[in-house]
Amino acid sequence: MTIAVLGGGAAGLMAAATILEMDPEARILLVERNDRLGKKVLMTGGGRCNVTTGLDDIQAILSRYPRGGKFFASALRRFPPEAVRAWFEMHGVPLKIEKDGRVFPKSDRGGDVVRVFERLFESSRIRLFLNTSVSRVKKQGGIFRIFFEEQQEPLQADKLILVTGGQAYRHTGSTGDGYAFADSLGHTITKLAPSLSALLTRETWPTSISGLSFPKVRLMARDNKSLSSIGPFLFTHKGISGPAVFALSSLTAFETYSARQPMKVSIDFFPDFSQEKIREEIQKNITFNPKRSFVNALAGIVPKSLSEICLREVALPGDRHAGEIGKKEMARCATWLKGALLSVVGRVAGDEFVTAGGVDLKEINPITMESKICSGLFIAGELLDIDGFTGGFNLQACWATGRAAGGGAVLNQKK
Repeated sequence: MTIAVLGGGAAGLMAAATILEMDPEARILLVERNDRLGKKVLMTGGGRCNVTTGLDDIQAILSRYPRGGKFFASALRRFPPEAVRAWFEMHGVPLKIEKDGRVFPKSDRGGDVVRVFERLFESSRIRLFLNTSVSRVKKQGGIFRIFFEEQQEPLQADKLILVTGGQAYRHTGSTGDGYAFADSLGHTITKLAPSLSALLTRETWPTSISGLSFPKVRLMARDNKSLSSIGPFLFTHKGISGPAVFALSSLTAFETYSARQPMKVSIDFFPDFSQEKIREEIQKNITFNPKRSFVNALAGIVPKSLSEICLREVALPGDRHAGEIGKKEMARCATWLKGALLSVVGRVAGDEFVTAGGVDLKEINPITMESKICSGLFIAGELLDIDGFTGGFNLQACWATGRAAGGGAVLNQKK
């Protein structure tokens, strides 16, 4: 029995490795358009490879997937982060869990993760096709035929695992061809959108404090509590970025906004404190030294560059003596610091990490990842309508669905 795996990213690597483990007689054809395996895997976590999450509570993990969580629950329970971590350590990659819950190789080298698969694939039972671009796939008489852009004979396989990735990181080969392949085999593709991207703002003041970061803010879009995120945050020369922004961009992936119709986003710089508590802290700074300027008094609780912007936005002179500032004026500052408004006009193109949307999950078996429309076809990874926040959740989805697809293909062929 021959099983073809189209795509050498995380899901494809795990699918092929699973087949090798479960079926000693299966013949595997692994096709990758890049010149090496796992190119996108190598880029995650700034090149260190954020393998998975350190979380183990299944419900807590599923809450990190704005789309596809219910479908993904079965695969996640059968190959959870704990099992993923154990699998890589068993294959010679010691891991570490950092304070923020992200998991990396102790070596901080993403290449160590990919080399696990390269070593496994030295087996004669797997045939690698690198630098190979697929043009189309077709099923005829129960056999899958895989055609190439280059002039060469098509491959034939009894089973096909489609794991070519989404549209993010297009320079790594994730050009979205898999959606066309799935469509040609009868599948429905939902609306697609970039996710986990930095955001562009109409206001220019973020540019003036580019590089200023905060370990924890709360963001909310359109005064909608369901469109809110919390986490590290960064001002950039284009707008805003950081994990809290990436999460918000994921939650608003299908929101429409532009220069003509911006999306209002509020920033709470003190998510753990009430507005009154902030006013009290401002008052303490003023009481400590009432003769210094108000901008310097305010700089006692936020960076001076932000305090200058705060005072400008609430129309208060920063050079006044702090002792001259009344409670109402302090309250205006506290209000701004708990809900500074920005007008988001777009996403930073090309920086998105994943694609929201994909193959309609109603058409896929959540246990085996087999198509309900085309028997013998398995779809996993980012092609599916599953996407998560940053922190190893998207790689976790690839490992788990890839493993389910590889196991499903083996079980399917043994029927």
